[in-house]
Amino acid sequence: MSPDKSTPPDVPADLTRRLAAEAIGTFFLLATVVGSGIMGETLAGGNVAIALLGNTIATGAILVVLILTFGPISGAHFNPVVTLSFLIQREIAASDAVAYVAVQVAAAILGAWAAHLMFEQPLLMFSEKVRTGGGQWVAEIIATFGLLATIIACVRQRVDAVPYAVGLYITAAYWFTASTSFANPAVTIARTLTNTFSGIRPADAPVFIVCQIVGALLATFTLTWLYARRTAGTAAAAAE
Repeated sequence: MSPDKSTPPDVPADLTRRLAAEAIGTFFLLATVVGSGIMGETLAGGNVAIALLGNTIATGAILVVLILTFGPISGAHFNPVVTLSFLIQREIAASDAVAYVAVQVAAAILGAWAAHLMFEQPLLMFSEKVRTGGGQWVAEIIATFGLLATIIACVRQRVDAVPYAVGLYITAAYWFTASTSFANPAVTIARTLTNTFSGIRPADAPVFIVCQIVGALLATFTLTWLYARRTAGTAAAAAE
């Protein structure tokens, strides 16, 4: 039977399109994180729990939408440590990974600035919000480990579940981690540039980023080890 020529082959997008998808997705992610933080704080009347809840729901929801929209094009990383993990797993070329990270950071900053413009905040500012201490550092390692574990496990078992699993994980991690789960160096950098609800002092950001890298590396090596054993066991069972 000859192939159906009416359906084009599933050809991966070229690098320009993949970078554009990463840029648009990361832009909207940060516009949502910062914008919903401003909106939540404005409407909560001083109730920080309500402000955080609004910030959480918006962030979890937009992640589902953005991964569904841009995942088929770029993989919807929107996060340098996700790109690092895929580089370690040899799922992305080193040169492409560098380009992904550069675009993610730039787009994250633009997204934060867009939120400032929408809510008539000063465009350029630095956060004064203190986020430091052992508890928050451990939280960032755990938060990032959980995020990468979720992504790796779903990609290997049910790739169609990734958008929902990631959105739900981040929604939960906002509340069970002391740091409210930044789990993303590009997000962390952009949030140093907003002196609003979601901000983080520039002085506190480097340790957060180091902890995120540690969490991502631990998750990558742990999950690839777990699934390598599972694959080997399945192959052995099939051979019997």
